[in-house]
Amino acid sequence: MTAHSAAATHAFSGLHVLADDDPRWPHDPVAQARAACQGGAQVVQLRAKHAPDGQIVDWGRAIRALTREAGARFALNDRFDLALLTEADAVHLGQTDLAPNALPAAARKRLAVGRSTHTLDQATAALHEGVDYLAFGPVFDTASKSMAYSKRGLDRLREIVRLADGQPVVAIGGIDRGNADQIAATGAAGIAVISAVAAAIDPEAATRQLATVFAARPGA
Repeated sequence: MTAHSAAATHAFSGLHVLADDDPRWPHDPVAQARAACQGGAQVVQLRAKHAPDGQIVDWGRAIRALTREAGARFALNDRFDLALLTEADAVHLGQTDLAPNALPAAARKRLAVGRSTHTLDQATAALHEGVDYLAFGPVFDTASKSMAYSKRGLDRLREIVRLADGQPVVAIGGIDRGNADQIAATGAAGIAVISAVAAAIDPEAATRQLATVFAARPGA
């Protein structure tokens, strides 16, 4: 484990709400993050795929203030440089992003690192890269984002949890309140959602319902 990893076992457990800038959502990322914080999300991740860097930094700084007030962790997707500028707790890297072991040493000291994985080989590689938590999915079918991978299913998620051997695994893909308990039963440390909050009529209430799934677990 890295220096971050022991703390990350608890710090990145629970509900991750991805505050997403897709224009189809009725609320912008800051409004989504505010609802997530008010609803008890343990982690808020800014996922901005459409905005320019300046807008991402503005959103990130606003979300950083919200998460600090709420006692939640803040992660920024894809870009370690913007994660540093916004004083994020973590950068979350996809398979096409800069590899975790390619980050500058100064960034690794400042930031925890999450890694998106979709296969057994990718998860194995991520664990050897010294990540602080790994996301795995899509567990179920999802329309929240374009995916090159079909649903992985609960059996494969259990396999990844066993492989991780205590390292936090966060399930993602098609998760809502109706199936979140099934995820918890696999031993995953948490869940990550986009549309379950971003598309909700009442995103704060939706967050609160999802956060209860892991809230009673030690360290959540």
